[in-house]
Amino acid sequence: MSLDEAVVRTADPDAPETETGTGAETAPGTATAPGSTPGSNPGPTPGSSSARTAGTWAALRPLLLRLHFYAGVLIAPLLLVAATTGLLYAGSWQAEKILYADQLTVDRVGASTQPLAAQVAAAKNAAPQGTVSAVWPAPEADATTRVIMESPGLAEGETLTVFVDPYTAEVRGKLTTVGDALPLRAWLSEFHSSLQLGEFGRNYSELAASWLWVVALGGLALWIGRRRTRTAGRAGLVLPDRTATGRRKTLSWHGSVGVWIVLGLVGLSATGLTWSRYAGENIGELKDGLGGGTPAVAAKLPGAPAAEAGGEHAGHGAAAGDQAAAPAPVDVIGIDGAVAAARSAGVTASLRITVPAQGKGYVVKEQDKQVPVHLDAVAVDPADGRVMDELRFADHPLLAQLTRFGIDLHMGLTFGLANQLALAVLALLVMAMVVWGYRMWWLRRPTKDRTLSVGRPQPRGAWRKLPVTVLLPLAAATALVGWFVPMLGISLLVFLAGDLALGFAAARRTP
Repeated sequence: MSLDEAVVRTADPDAPETETGTGAETAPGTATAPGSTPGSNPGPTPGSSSARTAGTWAALRPLLLRLHFYAGVLIAPLLLVAATTGLLYAGSWQAEKILYADQLTVDRVGASTQPLAAQVAAAKNAAPQGTVSAVWPAPEADATTRVIMESPGLAEGETLTVFVDPYTAEVRGKLTTVGDALPLRAWLSEFHSSLQLGEFGRNYSELAASWLWVVALGGLALWIGRRRTRTAGRAGLVLPDRTATGRRKTLSWHGSVGVWIVLGLVGLSATGLTWSRYAGENIGELKDGLGGGTPAVAAKLPGAPAAEAGGEHAGHGAAAGDQAAAPAPVDVIGIDGAVAAARSAGVTASLRITVPAQGKGYVVKEQDKQVPVHLDAVAVDPADGRVMDELRFADHPLLAQLTRFGIDLHMGLTFGLANQLALAVLALLVMAMVVWGYRMWWLRRPTKDRTLSVGRPQPRGAWRKLPVTVLLPLAAATALVGWFVPMLGISLLVFLAGDLALGFAAARRTP
């Protein structure tokens, strides 16, 4: 079976099954417009703008069918894996509340809390080998305080988190964490992005994200075009045909559900690419070029050496000599004083305090990402409690704000449980779409010999039928997108090379 042969049987999904697979017969003497069915309206007048549009679509449709087929057969398994791992990740937010309840919650809510300094001291006693880097005061009455430490023996990106009862300063437990993710969610996050295969595994998720929007938008165009030519009305676009049977029933569900979730799929693709290895770098450069990079609060103390360029992470790669020359911060106010200064500046919700490092003061940030977001930040001088810099989320560039919202929606943060349930439903529907797609391919096989051959091939050279005014912009756009999203461009070239090889082999077999 060749890919060409497979595409062809997908080209006209509503055509009645015949021995030749050519579709419905037309009564003798009855002329039908291209793309129309017997008994339907004759179509647009030749030469009109609608006729030109119909002609362009008739030439473009085979290309979309071929592309959708390639992605469906070869990329859909990656989408299925991404949806399955994404479903597990969406459930991890609630699962970790149950699994780590002893560490995350207190036994009894007290009348008053201990000073943060006392809570940090208790954490240091429980993990004397660790160096405190940040503190997250309890965000809710029944929650614990998290004291985050750098500790020997941990992998890159991992930290040791000590959970402290804010009312008694009792240590409730210790866990290895990655950012705000506890072990279960950290493992599932890595599983979703790389299948626990490291940098090599990230290629799978980038490939899936690169093709997801192509599959979604291409499928939408094909479904709308199909519905329009069959005058099924708006209901036929968004509702499955309950009178259909067999393959048509599966196609009806595949198409209508695709309309329901297309915006979600495009959103997941776009936000997923921001984390990717190759396209993500291009997206970051584009954002910076458009002035949409994420700003950072300035925490440098007076007299400290200037940080290297690099935005939010500037100074992290400073030379050892520069770090040694930086004055050690004199911490007079302590962590409780830094929190008091931040609160007086309006930074109050779900705090994260980064303790002073050489040449830098306290950084106090809000990390409440649910709507309405609280993501303001201040830098505080540890010597006198002076607020050295303020950064309000409302002052972030629009692109930075949109990126923040998009990523948090992708992670299930923006609307909490409702967001996580929506992601779970979306993942289940993606899985169903993949299964329906493969089922349709299976049901199109010939019924006489029950082989996997799927019919006569779509005629080659459909791209040559496109008007030059459409072909040239399409080729330029494809090249640009392929460069900007490299995994898409490389895989598309591989598909085309394989298609050409199969076509060459088929031509040589023809007598």
